[in-house]
Amino acid sequence: MKAISNFSDYQELTQLAENDPQSFWLEMSQKLSWFQAPKIAYQGDFHQANVRWFPDGQTNITLNCLDQQMQQNKDKVAIYFEPNDPKEEAVKLTYEELSQQVQECALALKSLGVKKGDVVCLYLSMRPELLISTLACARIGAIHSVVFAGFSAKALRERIEDCHAKIVITNKTGLRGNKNLNLLATVEEATDGLNFVEKTIIYHRPQDQVQLKDRQLDYNQWVAAFAGQQCPAEKMQGDDPLFILYTSGSTGRPKGLVHSTAGYMLWAKFSFESVFQMKSEKDLFWCTADMGWITGHTYFAYGPLLNGVSQVMFEGVPNYPDASRFWQIIEKYQVSHFYTAPTAIRALEAAGDDYVKPYEMNSLKVLGTVGEPINLEAWNWYHQKVGKSRCPIVDTWWQTETGGIMISTLAGITQPIACHATLPLPGIRPILLNEKAEVQEGANAQGHLCIAQPWPGLAMSIWGDQKRFHETYFSTYPGHYFTGDGAKRDQDGNYRITGRVDDVINVSGHRIGTAEVEDAINLHPQVVESAVVGYPHPIKGQAILAFVTTLNEKQELDQEINQYITQEIGPIAKTERIIFTAHLPKTRSGKIMRRILRKIAHNEVEQIGDTSTLVNPESVEQLINQFHN
Repeated sequence: MKAISNFSDYQELTQLAENDPQSFWLEMSQKLSWFQAPKIAYQGDFHQANVRWFPDGQTNITLNCLDQQMQQNKDKVAIYFEPNDPKEEAVKLTYEELSQQVQECALALKSLGVKKGDVVCLYLSMRPELLISTLACARIGAIHSVVFAGFSAKALRERIEDCHAKIVITNKTGLRGNKNLNLLATVEEATDGLNFVEKTIIYHRPQDQVQLKDRQLDYNQWVAAFAGQQCPAEKMQGDDPLFILYTSGSTGRPKGLVHSTAGYMLWAKFSFESVFQMKSEKDLFWCTADMGWITGHTYFAYGPLLNGVSQVMFEGVPNYPDASRFWQIIEKYQVSHFYTAPTAIRALEAAGDDYVKPYEMNSLKVLGTVGEPINLEAWNWYHQKVGKSRCPIVDTWWQTETGGIMISTLAGITQPIACHATLPLPGIRPILLNEKAEVQEGANAQGHLCIAQPWPGLAMSIWGDQKRFHETYFSTYPGHYFTGDGAKRDQDGNYRITGRVDDVINVSGHRIGTAEVEDAINLHPQVVESAVVGYPHPIKGQAILAFVTTLNEKQELDQEINQYITQEIGPIAKTERIIFTAHLPKTRSGKIMRRILRKIAHNEVEQIGDTSTLVNPESVEQLINQFHN
């Protein structure tokens, strides 16, 4: 099936996918390499939440990322690695070099008894070893679970326990800006007493001193034993699990979303190709996301490699040594396609234009945003100051659960509209429903964003909890996938995402469940109860606001409470502001009315409505005054 190269192609593929999705996706699967080609596109439906993609096919994602690329791209650079410290020497890996290192790591894993279906947890900073280890797991059929190397020991332990990881791979020190993070110490605390964790593999820089303990191995020595050796790709059924990635939910327990091998692979390849439109051999892609998040999986680890492109891998942060670092890297490597988060854009805009002015960045062709809705001011700054008013912006909407981009401008194909995700990709059928499950039609429709038809990138399940998977995504609107986001659609069918409608806060593109934060706050011995909501923030998009009742109402414990949050979850979940109050608004049954707190936090007090049903309606006025004072 042809790729999208003009708007007519987009319309044709959209119609084909809607008319006969089984035939469409089977034909699309011919873009992949298979040990055994599938005859079935998918089985199951949304009512049972049991959709399985290409179940009769056999493949391996590294067969497509690496082996297929060796035929014409073996000498092409796959990865330009830019270290945290600009004075440190950069590294580049060709497809052939990357393939060889992946195979050596895969053999090293097999030497420890790791086999198809075992889980390996990866807790590393953004270094080539993280990518290599991830692909090595996929090579032998092990399920990888990458955990962002900013989560606390407790949060890491929860994830390791949930997936029962057999091996943990980490690095001694993670460098992020001017911070040296002792990742090994976090892993040691997280795995203490977990006897099912058989080995911890430690990558370290030459200057790092590591005294290996029981059940620990040196990464370099471990892999070196297999130098130059080949490891054939394991045959995987199309619906075999590829990875687990944890994301926050509306309860305190993180969800381990499971993505399949073939469906996820096809969607990563197709969505990357369609949205970014990388046509030239000289084009160079850079996605700034960490691999601890789904963006780093799909548009760093897999999507670009499946399409045989060259890309940048960056260890550091956008404001180190100063706020020009992104622009320096774009000029250094001649990046053509740049994909980052609105949070980073707003932070760099706030740093001032002087950091971006010296850089022409003539290589840039396409700009992208990901992770959260972008505001108009940031969109305009990005377009004018970074893209010099000549680069289309692809404002991409998607989620951990969806596996890849669902609604987006296609660069140079469909028309960008500021702050709009615009049109769905072929095969995606969005629908807007109200709370009564009634379809919202016509111009300027608004409602809860759902998807009406299966697509290959959709997660298979929540690890070990199919019931929760069904309840979370398919019970609110039976027969539809409920995204948890609200959206508007204009008369031309363009979508604008308005944000979360459930108890999840999107902080700098990181989804954080309110219940998880409340659980951490409530551990403080002086805290009686708490309620957490999101509120608008000029840099982060949303920030965390906590309403807290303590034993001593005059006692303010901001710093101590945030220490509890850091210990339980990690610093990404710290509150921006805490309001200490004697009373939270409650119903007569004792339920905290978070809807009212959200209205206060968004300064929409005129929309609070009737408070007479509250047991303490006077608390609302008090909280409004506290919020403004």
